[in-house]
Amino acid sequence: MARYTGAVCRICRREGQKLFLKGERCYTGKCALTRRAYAPGQHGQARNKKSSEYGKQLRTKQFVRRYYGVLEGQFHHYFEMATKMQGVTGENLLRLLESRLDNVVYRLGFASSRAEARQLVTQGHFTVNGRRVNIPSYLTKVGEVIAVKEKSRSLDKMKALSEANSSRPTPKWLELNRDAWEAKIVAVPVREDIDLPVEETLIVELYSK
Repeated sequence: MARYTGAVCRICRREGQKLFLKGERCYTGKCALTRRAYAPGQHGQARNKKSSEYGKQLRTKQFVRRYYGVLEGQFHHYFEMATKMQGVTGENLLRLLESRLDNVVYRLGFASSRAEARQLVTQGHFTVNGRRVNIPSYLTKVGEVIAVKEKSRSLDKMKALSEANSSRPTPKWLELNRDAWEAKIVAVPVREDIDLPVEETLIVELYSK
């Protein structure tokens, strides 16, 4: 499975916004964006030029792609799927990304970052409707139950993660039972449920050229 293996803090600096790729560290003073709030590279501190319309579209697409941790080919595939769905294409795209199993695991507080959630899913710590699923890109559906595998619940790492992220708010479209280590997808996420400060229409405009 292809994935980005480079330094992740420079991604937040390039986008100029926190993508919360390092989990707990992103909420402390050690965050790279807090210490160096400018783009990486030798020209990072130079005065930014006025961005063109294409530049805004590209930066929006890159921000969303990196926020969810997917590569370019996979992101474009989601866009193609979104265009074939009923409704607004930009919102459909965000719904698909939110429905990824690794994102659901992160949203439920079973991981400190999406990268960590992706790793835990790949290692086989989660089940969907009682069956082990180790594919981070698995698209969850309404009615499905996501749970931590019974053997994994006793692991110190899983207990620590659940405890550390217990205060994270759970989206309305997820019904979490923390004591049972499981959650149910109760609705399709709507735009108001997705806390992503972007204009997704810019992505649609970019791919429509």
